[in-house]
Amino acid sequence: MVAIRSIETAVPATVIRQSEFRDLLTGQPGYGRLGRRLVGAAFDASAIETRHTVIEEFGDGAGPADPAFLDRESGAILVPGTGARNDAYVRASRPLIVDAARKALAAAPDLDPSDVTHVVTVSCTGFSAPGPDYVLVRELGLRPSAQRYHLGFLGCYGAFPALRAAEQFCRADPDAVVLVVSVELCSLHVHLDDDPDTIVAASVFADGAAAALVTARPAPSGVALLDLDAFETTVIPEGETAMAWSIGDRGFDMVLSSYVPRIVEQHVGDALEPLLERDPEIRGALAAGLAPAEAIDRWAVHPGGRSILDRVQTALGLSDEQVDDSRSVLRDYGNMSSATVLFVLRRLLHPAGREPEAGAEAVIVERELVGAGAGAGGVADMGAALPAAPAIIPPASTPAQDARPERICAMAFGPGLTVETALLTRRLSDGR
Repeated sequence: MVAIRSIETAVPATVIRQSEFRDLLTGQPGYGRLGRRLVGAAFDASAIETRHTVIEEFGDGAGPADPAFLDRESGAILVPGTGARNDAYVRASRPLIVDAARKALAAAPDLDPSDVTHVVTVSCTGFSAPGPDYVLVRELGLRPSAQRYHLGFLGCYGAFPALRAAEQFCRADPDAVVLVVSVELCSLHVHLDDDPDTIVAASVFADGAAAALVTARPAPSGVALLDLDAFETTVIPEGETAMAWSIGDRGFDMVLSSYVPRIVEQHVGDALEPLLERDPEIRGALAAGLAPAEAIDRWAVHPGGRSILDRVQTALGLSDEQVDDSRSVLRDYGNMSSATVLFVLRRLLHPAGREPEAGAEAVIVERELVGAGAGAGGVADMGAALPAAPAIIPPASTPAQDARPERICAMAFGPGLTVETALLTRRLSDGR
C-alpha cells in the first residue's frame, strides 16, 4: 500500500500577531475611511492569532539594514515591484524547503536520502530555474538521477496533485520513494488597496513549507502511516471568476470573492460524492443511511479562512472535533496556500494526546524560534537546541489509542473553482 511515511513542516522565524498587523495596516495613508473599516473587520473576523512571514521588518526585531517592505521610521508599507518580490522568494524559500525536507527524512530513519527516486515540488508564490526541485537534490545529497517535477501556480489545492503523482509513481514502482515539498511565501505579495479581495487576502495569507515522504516500501512495525486510498478532483464552473491568482506589476494579485464560502457550501457535498463512492466500505455505510461525517473519522479541510471552515462544517454536518485540527492550523499559522493542508495532515498523523506531552508541538515551535535562533534566510535552526531526529519524531502511540485504523477525508479549494479531495487511512505499520 502506498502511504505517507512522514510529514514535517518549517516556518520563517518572524511571527506577526494578527492584532499588530491589523493596526499597522489601518495606519497606512493609502487607506481611506472605508478601507480602514474593512481591514479591521477582516482581521478581527479571521480567527487567526499569529502568522509567519519571511519579511523580517514586519516582526519585532531590527530587521534588515535596507528593508524592502517597510520604512521603519515612518511605518509606511513599501511597494516593491514583482521582480524584487520574486528575488526575495528565491532567497527565502530555499532554506525553508531544505529544513522541512531534512526533518521529513529524519522522521523516517530507515530511509536514506539516496533512497529518494522522485522529487515533486509545489509553489504558486514565486518562480526560478533551476527551481526548488533542483535545490533539494543538491542540498540534501539526493542521487543526481532522481526524477524532478515542479507543480507551479496551482493555488491552495496544489498539494493534492503532488500527492496523487507520488502515489502513481509508487504504484508503478513499489520500490520508489517520493519526496513531496510545498513552499508558499504569500506575504511577499501584500500590497495596499481598498479592494475587499485584497484586504481579505492580506488578513489570512502567510508563509510556510511542508515536506512528505511517500512510498510503498514496508515501514518498521509500529510506525504511524497515512495510506493514500483515493483521489478525486472536480471543477465548480460557478466559481471560475470568484477565485483567481495572477501576476501583476506589484506582485501577484489575488481575487478572492466574498461569495466563495457560499459557493463551496452549495457544492462541497456533490464534489465529495465521487470520492466516497470509490471506497466500498464508505459506500456501504452511506447506503445504510450514515452521513459522511459518521462514515469518516477525521477531516483535513484546507483552512482557507474561517468562513470556508464554517460553511464546510455546516454543509457536511461535521462536529467541532472533526474540524479542530484545521481550525488550530488556521489560528496558529494562517493560510499558507498549498502547504496548509500538509500542516493539518501532520496533526492527524500524530494527533494531540498521542505525543509525549500535551502541547509538544508548540514547544518545538517555540524552541525553534527562541531557543535556537534564526539561521540563513530567517529559518530557525533546530540543530543548536534540539537533537535532529528524536525531537521531531513523535513516539509510538499506545496500543489502545491506535487499535483501530482511522479514515480521513482531506480537501482543498483553489482557482477554477477547483475542489480536490482525498481519502486516507491512518494506521500503524505491521512491518510488512
